[in-house]
Amino acid sequence: MTEPAGADGRVMKGSRVAAPGGVPLPLYRVVGTFLARRGYWQPFTKEHDAPTPETAREWAYSEIGGCHGVPRRQIRIDAIVESPRA
Repeated sequence: MTEPAGADGRVMKGSRVAAPGGVPLPLYRVVGTFLARRGYWQPFTKEHDAPTPETAREWAYSEIGGCHGVPRRQIRIDAIVESPRA
């Protein structure tokens, strides 16, 4: 299987837009809050292609924790819903 090309024509290595066999992965929207450095709960919404809602949850923990330096216990996930593709 060839890797899909990005908008600039370059190949996107490791892209997970399609599962093996060419079936597109569902798009999940993860909604929640995290404890920001100034002591307030910052809301967030993240969208990610994932095979399961649990995988999308783990990705959101990793994304928020890595970008904002927040441990998982300070991240509250309120909802994970499958989003329609645009």
